[in-house]
Amino acid sequence: MSETAAGFDWDEANRGHIARHRVTPEEFEQAINNDPVELGSALVNGEQRTKVAAITDRGRILEMIYAFRRGRIRAVTAYPANKKKREAYRGYFQK
Repeated sequence: MSETAAGFDWDEANRGHIARHRVTPEEFEQAINNDPVELGSALVNGEQRTKVAAITDRGRILEMIYAFRRGRIRAVTAYPANKKKREAYRGYFQK
């Protein structure tokens, strides 16, 4: 991650959004802390958003998009990676 964050920024909106994709805030935080692989970034409405793939402590590979807001990591979305992305993620670490 390009910025230093002092924790995570959670509220009902982003908790509810990732819950619709069957991802918990705990999984999101674990995956962010487990050496995520950056997939890209984009400026959206003046905010830099970063897309990563990462693995939870239980081995679930997620794709996640986050932004830095007020010095914290804010989840924009998160969802389970599809088979192709899971294989690519695993292959990245087998180099």
